[in-house]
Amino acid sequence: MTERGPNIQMAPFYHLLGNNLVASITNFTVWFAITFWVYLETKSVFATGMIAGIYLVLTGAFGFWFGSLVDHHRKKLVMLGSSVASFVLYAVSLAIHELAPEGSLDDVAGASLWLFIAVVMFGVIAGNIRNIALPTLVTVLIPEDRRDKANGLVGMTTGVGFLTTSVISGFLVAWGGMFYTLVFAMALTAAVFLHLLFMPLNEPRNAPAADAKAEPRRVDIAGTLRVIVAVPGLFALILFATFNNFLGGVFMALMDAYGLSLVKVEEWGLLWGAISSAFIVSGLVIARYGLGPSPLRTLMIVNLIMWSVCCVFTIQPSIWLLTAGCFIWMFVGPFAEAAEHTTLQKVVPFERQGRVFGFAQSVEQAASPLTAFLIGPFTQFIVIPFMTTGGGADAIGDWFGRGPDRGIALVFTVAGLVGVIATIMAFNSRSYRRLSSAYATSPDPQPGGAG
Repeated sequence: MTERGPNIQMAPFYHLLGNNLVASITNFTVWFAITFWVYLETKSVFATGMIAGIYLVLTGAFGFWFGSLVDHHRKKLVMLGSSVASFVLYAVSLAIHELAPEGSLDDVAGASLWLFIAVVMFGVIAGNIRNIALPTLVTVLIPEDRRDKANGLVGMTTGVGFLTTSVISGFLVAWGGMFYTLVFAMALTAAVFLHLLFMPLNEPRNAPAADAKAEPRRVDIAGTLRVIVAVPGLFALILFATFNNFLGGVFMALMDAYGLSLVKVEEWGLLWGAISSAFIVSGLVIARYGLGPSPLRTLMIVNLIMWSVCCVFTIQPSIWLLTAGCFIWMFVGPFAEAAEHTTLQKVVPFERQGRVFGFAQSVEQAASPLTAFLIGPFTQFIVIPFMTTGGGADAIGDWFGRGPDRGIALVFTVAGLVGVIATIMAFNSRSYRRLSSAYATSPDPQPGGAG
């Protein structure tokens, strides 16, 4: 992307990308690390599933409020507030870690462990407001015909974050557990705050985020729903993403447990670093070529690829098969996210984009906690015995394999089959055709306009 045209503010955009990159590295490192650490300390798939569930419940619960903050305040201000909140919560987490009675953080049934997990996850969640603010700033800084490429760069920074995070978190847990992880997180959070504090960002003076009299400063779910319903097919898009996240909760609850059943934690962290390079390659491809004339069509195609891969990447207990499948999954993921963001940036009025992005985040994540909370116990107490000594082991164990890891693998395969069927149905739906038409005919919303 070159710096041409009066409406393009590439320098602030690149600074924001860099700032968000470091913030993402920080928060994802903490999330990965506590998942690794809890599993290694407790050997409980139930516990890792609960951690994923806690993350997704908090994401869904705070999405509405975060979106309102983004719409009603300067984007830079809410991002600074995000860093302050994360820093304070990580500091409290560190205090709990150091002051907890010896052995109390190893007990899955103990209150100390879950208090520690909860405070850590609140620190991670505080960073999610950036994921709502950044796409609205893309609308401000980048013209409509280049937003798909800008969204690709956002996806690329996510990939860089994942690559760095997986390596850092694996070694931090191996070397110093959660103590080193939290010290690392506090240092980087402070650095991110200072960089953003002194970074110039010219948000339009007439943008609603800067205009306190534009409308009441409230969450206004009803008004946001009216905006969504007014765009033909937009609610169906959010529901489709919600269903995908319902299945995606399987990954969040079980992927680390499955990977750690095949390799050591250091190797798993390094492996995720290599796999996450797919995010970078994908982001560069989008930044260079865009998403094509129909982002929605691109969204459907990449979802079909994702779930097809999910059907087969754990079909045998091979770390190489798992690696190849995860690489493909990571490569196509940014296409789906960029396609959804590009669509929302075009069809939703600017003054409502924060709340619509926040609403989408809340609703799309609402299904995943159900999966994450249920899939851990379901896998632990039903599927794993089924594939270890039960009927599944007898029926398909000779070629699929037997044991706890094969129980986890079976859950992935079934989720992939369901995802393929759902995507084919969505691709042929009336809602898909209506939203594609709305995207093609909608004028570009202008910051502060009636759009």
